[in-house]
Amino acid sequence: MTNDTPKAPPLYPKSHLLAASGIAALLSLALLVFPSSDVEAKKTTLSLELDTPAEQLNDESRAAPLVQSTENSGSPFAQIEGDDSNTGQAAERAQPVAQEKPEDKAPGHREVIVARGDTLSTLFAKVGLPANAVHDVLASDKQAKQFSQLKHGQVLQFELDKEGQLTSLHSQVSKLESIRLNKTDKGYAFAREISKPVVRTAYAHGVIKSSLSASAQRAGLSHSMTMDMARVLGYDIDFAQDIRPGDEFDVVYEQKVMDGKVVGTGNILSARFTNRGKTYTAVRYTNKQGNTSYYTADGNSLRKAFIRTPVDFARISSRFSAGRKHPILNKIRAHKGVDYAAPRGTPIKAAGDGRIELAGRRGGYGNTVIIAHGNSYKTLYGHMQGFAKGIKTGSSVKQGQIIGYIGTTGLSTGPHLHYEFQVNGVHVDPLSQKVPMADPIAKAERQRFLQQSQPLVARMDQEKATLLAANKR
Repeated sequence: MTNDTPKAPPLYPKSHLLAASGIAALLSLALLVFPSSDVEAKKTTLSLELDTPAEQLNDESRAAPLVQSTENSGSPFAQIEGDDSNTGQAAERAQPVAQEKPEDKAPGHREVIVARGDTLSTLFAKVGLPANAVHDVLASDKQAKQFSQLKHGQVLQFELDKEGQLTSLHSQVSKLESIRLNKTDKGYAFAREISKPVVRTAYAHGVIKSSLSASAQRAGLSHSMTMDMARVLGYDIDFAQDIRPGDEFDVVYEQKVMDGKVVGTGNILSARFTNRGKTYTAVRYTNKQGNTSYYTADGNSLRKAFIRTPVDFARISSRFSAGRKHPILNKIRAHKGVDYAAPRGTPIKAAGDGRIELAGRRGGYGNTVIIAHGNSYKTLYGHMQGFAKGIKTGSSVKQGQIIGYIGTTGLSTGPHLHYEFQVNGVHVDPLSQKVPMADPIAKAERQRFLQQSQPLVARMDQEKATLLAANKR
């Protein structure tokens, strides 16, 4: 049988192959004698095209917490000719990887985080300690009971010996305080460790838009610091009814810092509040006898005989009136005081130093406190929910001391304080009563006071000017 299929022609004629071989030889010779810039460019381009897998390799190395990127230096992608920057980036990424390596813990070290519903017994059980270990710990020292006062998110650190017995228990109870129990031959020894923060001064400025508390929060002041500012300036400003949008304040205060982080605040050193266009300034000063008070910038005392508002941030629900219709008795009856509406349990403060004439029930006033301030002045506080600790008939109180709490006892339609002010036995409107001021700075200390007060006032001026200039940019 004959094969009629024609033979396929060769892919390339011999003449073409010979020509191609000759050209290739000539190109090789040319490259050896005359290197081409075009060829070098292509080499560089090739190297840059390898950047992508090199970066992927570095990313993979970065994702592995115990492997440093520099270990891949033997890889063809670790160092690429013509792109030295890539090696630098890999080294930079390798640095944090080494830092993320967790510290080695002792074999007997255990840590547990307090969850909702946890008790000391459940936490001990989580690390394999028996129930009697809890009893041994709590019975070792009266202060050890603080370990049972757990907070959600609190961390307890246990150290166990080879037999699994507790040798040490530690917990951070606040930013500045930690407690520890160490096992001894006689049981467990309790220790409290308190860190001392660095105290520095800080400045805050705010403008009232809706409320003092909201504006102070925006300015970075805590609630307690805002309350302190209200107490310092409460002799001249009624923070319950005088605050208006557009009022502004400046505060220089102590700030407590640990390891570069703010962990708390201290005293207000100076404060300035502009209320309805009038500015009030307060400066903290401790005299040579160790007594501390607040004064105006020129040395006059801010502390008056009485504070204007015995309840912080309360709302006036009824004013002093000679002919008000009583809401319960439904007849015209003089209202010889001012009513401050506030949530039940809100603290009530003594308006001035004095002696308690009554701490008990008094007719329609319900639970009542009456304070005699010298021979001429008396104040009355009615409808209290209850009295503060130590408040009883015959005891002495200091200005600003908590004497009781807002309630609805007696003839009352809702939680509020009924506050009365008497001068020589006559009821007067406490909101309009002019009261005497305390003593100013003694002449012998005036120069010392000015040396401390002037820099504080200048600080507020400078900080405010800098802030306003920055806002105009």
